Amino acid sequence: MDLVGACIAFVHVSERGSFTLGAAAARIPQPVASRRIAALERHLGGRLFDRSTRHATLTPFGRDMLPSAKRLISLAEAMEHDAERARLAPVRLAVPDICGTRELALLAAAAQRQGLNLDLHPASPPERDDLLRTRQVRAAVAAVPPGDAHWAVPLGLAGRREPRAAVLHLETLRPGRGDGEAQRRRVWIQPEDDVPHIRDPFRRLADAVGLQPAQVAAAGSLASAAGRVLDSADLLLCSPRQAAELGLHWRPVGGLDAVRGYTVAAVPGEDTARIEQGVAEDMARCLGVPAEGEA
Repeated sequence: MDLVGACIAFVHVSERGSFTLGAAAARIPQPVASRRIAALERHLGGRLFDRSTRHATLTPFGRDMLPSAKRLISLAEAMEHDAERARLAPVRLAVPDICGTRELALLAAAAQRQGLNLDLHPASPPERDDLLRTRQVRAAVAAVPPGDAHWAVPLGLAGRREPRAAVLHLETLRPGRGDGEAQRRRVWIQPEDDVPHIRDPFRRLADAVGLQPAQVAAAGSLASAAGRVLDSADLLLCSPRQAAELGLHWRPVGGLDAVRGYTVAAVPGEDTARIEQGVAEDMARCLGVPAEGEA
């Protein structure tokens, strides 16, 4: 039986001395109020009202049960209030700092429509891990290998000059005999990709094809890396969307399947599925996952 609903009908009828008026106050039909109170009487094992008169008069048993019924209703209302407050409580989420402001705003708006209040904190991969470890956020979009990823973003090399080939091979950057330091083209790795599962395979390939160690460099920020590339023949390891935003020409890397992988990591007890599934499309757009048919 609906114990709370029955108690609501019981209290309203007792306060108004009428099944008809009590049902109206409870916003239910009178027959429903009568059935609920009858069910409550069977459940409690005693008559709540004396039905021998025209008015709904409480029996001694009913008077004894009335305070408990009111307390139960108050508790139910408090529980509903707490549930609403919990639903509206913001989920502090660490996200990649490569996400644009507009994309983050669209992500937050989409989450709000799903009943999820996101408090977004842009940060680099190690900063996101640290924010989650110290519980300054409840969840983080973590950088992970592609096999563990919920979202995947292809990476390639981009420069201001448009290559003739459809694929850019690192051996074409090998310095020629007599080339000095100034003539060596570099590949810049931005902080978002300065993680072992991206950086280390790239460096191994660069070593295998004969690049100098200094030709693969980690930048302190995306802006500084892009600045180097825009003012030289250097290349930037980046996603197709980043290349387009910077006005650079992007090509995949020959011999290397470089991919950014992302998943939602959370503190114990946090439901990651409601983030991954609830706003999957908008999160993909925010991270730069290519749309179907794009590179």
